[in-house]
Amino acid sequence: MRNFTFSTCIVAISFLVFSFNSFPKKIIHKETAKNALAVTIDAASINAFFKKYPKLKKYQKDVEDIYKTKQYKSIWYDDNKITEFGALLYQKVNVLKDQGIDNKLPYKEVIDEAFNESDNIEPPQIDTELLLTSMYVFYASNVYSGVDPATLKKIGWYLPAKTISYSKILDSLIVDTNRLNEDDNLMFSQYYKLKDALKKYRQIEKDGLWQKIIIDSAAYKDLRPDDSAVAIGQIRHRLFIDGDLKRDSKSNVYDEELMAGVLNYKKRYNLKLNYAITRDHINQLNEPISKRIKTIMLNMERCRWIPTKLSQAKEYVMVNIPSFRMFYVKDGQYALVSDIFVGNRLSETVIFSGNMDRIVFSPYWNVPNSIVQNELKSQIARDKNYLAENNMEWNGGRVRQKPGPKNSLGLVKFMFPNPNDIYMHDTPAKSLFEFENRTFSHGCINVKEAKNLALAILKDDPDWPVEKIDKAMSGEKETTCMLKNKIPVYIGYFTAWVQDNGEINFFPDVYSRDESLDKLLYSDTVTMN
Repeated sequence: MRNFTFSTCIVAISFLVFSFNSFPKKIIHKETAKNALAVTIDAASINAFFKKYPKLKKYQKDVEDIYKTKQYKSIWYDDNKITEFGALLYQKVNVLKDQGIDNKLPYKEVIDEAFNESDNIEPPQIDTELLLTSMYVFYASNVYSGVDPATLKKIGWYLPAKTISYSKILDSLIVDTNRLNEDDNLMFSQYYKLKDALKKYRQIEKDGLWQKIIIDSAAYKDLRPDDSAVAIGQIRHRLFIDGDLKRDSKSNVYDEELMAGVLNYKKRYNLKLNYAITRDHINQLNEPISKRIKTIMLNMERCRWIPTKLSQAKEYVMVNIPSFRMFYVKDGQYALVSDIFVGNRLSETVIFSGNMDRIVFSPYWNVPNSIVQNELKSQIARDKNYLAENNMEWNGGRVRQKPGPKNSLGLVKFMFPNPNDIYMHDTPAKSLFEFENRTFSHGCINVKEAKNLALAILKDDPDWPVEKIDKAMSGEKETTCMLKNKIPVYIGYFTAWVQDNGEINFFPDVYSRDESLDKLLYSDTVTMN
């Protein structure tokens, strides 16, 4: 019995020795080295680290601030093991393209070594600790912040920038790692909808489903219901792939099913709703899917700049220049949606925000001096009765147009004081809303449903019943209504927007801002927070 026990012990010891030698060394280090010295972090070690890894230098201040709040304790190690959160963050950085980001993390290959269980090489713990903190700042600055406020001003984006604390966000992520996937407190909700759309379009690209529609450009005629052509079958397939049709019947005949799909497609692209498929529509359909993907990515970046509290506000007005639409949101619902037209390329509508404090009914239009000098002076020189014929008059050395139905501001304007002298107003030029590309103004926002907007805003104000509003809009006398609560107004620029039903809308890049942002983001000079 003694001999059996001795032999058994020998076998067991041999097995343990073999098992120990066959374990990946990194696992041994992380699982058993509990008696090793803890990571020591101080200002000197941080400074030495960034001298060793100079490409991470721009993150040094943020890293220092994080460790000051953490009292220079380790963030990423627990009993000499990298924490699960550290491993999860590493995984998220590995799939950064899912967030619409192409930026590369410097020294990524060194960080890879810390997570490669089959690799005998591992950076020192102090290096790994600070590399992971730098990786976190890289991730947070790219995903949660985007380009810095100074750069936003340079590109003409004057909406209030989102301010974040990397240390506070880190604390919240450590407590609940699910926030890495989706959190409306960290990101504007539209961001996640665009992220889903990006995944869809990349899969279409990967599967090779975005096929070119072949037409004879020289002999092409508009396609209409009941027409038959090979191109119709190709269009049908594209609309099915894009989600405008629920099935692909493969038919080359322009039938009722395709009619519904065409209307849905045109609605998503903010085109005139009819059944004709023109050459311009074919050219748009034939734009490469890579362009759609890039558009989504650029608008995900814009979402990073938007404070999350915007969509949580009780009441606000949002203008999207490329879609030529204005949205009045109250209690989380669209109280009114209206077509608009905006500034032309010489007088672009500025991207900014303000607070609407009053509504002016039957307004005077104080003609800007630039318009007087560049347009009216020549008209007056040719026709001495020009001002009278257009209901205008001199007032204190300036020209103004008197109230009335032909007033250029229409019968109501919405004021939110700003240095750009931009506001929203009615217009007598209703026919301009029939155009698809509506860049006609000198910078102000012309609202098709201006009266309905006034009614919606004042709906719950007992001092302004409908009858009083009607009288004030008679065009006889300028009347001002001071709002009891100021309403935030946001004028933004989004060329892709996902609706609540999951459908994505694409809009024309009317001011070529996508092109400018593309160059900014994907050049070596981009500056992140």
